[in-house]
Amino acid sequence: MSKKAKQGFQVAFSLLIAVFIFYYLYRDLDGLALVNSIKDTDFLLLASSVTIGILGYWLRAWRWKILIETGEKSKVSTGRVFWALMFGYLVNLLVPRAGELARCGAVNKTESVRVGKLLGTVVLERTIDMGFMLLMIGLAFLLQGSIFLEIFGLLVSLPQLTDFTNSYFSIGLVILVILLGMLFFAYRRYRHSGWIGKVRQFLRQFVSGLETIFQMKKQFGFWSVSVLIWIIYFLMMYWIALAMPATNSLSIPSVLMVLVMGSIGMIAPVQGGIGTFHAMVAFILLFYGISEEQGKIFAMVVHASQMLTVMVLGGISLLLLPGKKK
Repeated sequence: MSKKAKQGFQVAFSLLIAVFIFYYLYRDLDGLALVNSIKDTDFLLLASSVTIGILGYWLRAWRWKILIETGEKSKVSTGRVFWALMFGYLVNLLVPRAGELARCGAVNKTESVRVGKLLGTVVLERTIDMGFMLLMIGLAFLLQGSIFLEIFGLLVSLPQLTDFTNSYFSIGLVILVILLGMLFFAYRRYRHSGWIGKVRQFLRQFVSGLETIFQMKKQFGFWSVSVLIWIIYFLMMYWIALAMPATNSLSIPSVLMVLVMGSIGMIAPVQGGIGTFHAMVAFILLFYGISEEQGKIFAMVVHASQMLTVMVLGGISLLLLPGKKK
């Protein structure tokens, strides 16, 4: 099987999983209930959620620009970085995780920045986002600890978890040692070949991207924007919750919990978190007295507002991005 055929199969398989989860989740949804819920939605609050979401994307682009410019002689356009970011999000709707490479390619096409460094900054950015997500989970646990414990009790059996860890930890460790040994042998055997040199050069560029966190000058701005981005994520969710009658009584800690569960759903390797986001959000809303049907509708509205924004801005990026390096 050719490389393109394998990639096509992976994309199709991932999309099939997303469609199956979505269909399974919504197959019994009452269409009239969906229509009535949308009719009763406060579209001013919904539009406010979308607007502040666009601001969040712009801030993400500005934050990435700080990392990209660190160690570079020339400045990078925030606008071009923004459209590259939206192009990456659009690609993620088609091929999970491919958007990270796509946005690096888009910036490399118009700016004199090495792809290896760009990928390093993306990995760094994602690592920072994961750290903030863990902080959000910790905050949600402090505010909604009883809900966390109830979910843990429903989903996890401590004896089974202990048995699983004991059984597979040693196996995983042996496999890791074998893989590291194979990599070391391959390096020793082929270290003078041309492709090893290219790999080493790429890794040096990649590490230079990771090191920008220590070298960047706008430390305060970077970390302030990182905090603000997650505040915006919360406001996007909270304003839509206020916009819909079924969820407008949710408290701030409750919406934070919904945001955490939705973020976990977005991590799944399916296009745009389709299905997994909806399932996680609808599931957690059950703990706050929101019916399964209304929880699914809320999840659909939140997800659709984000996806339509990405599709529109990503589509515009296709028109604005093409160009030559400066």
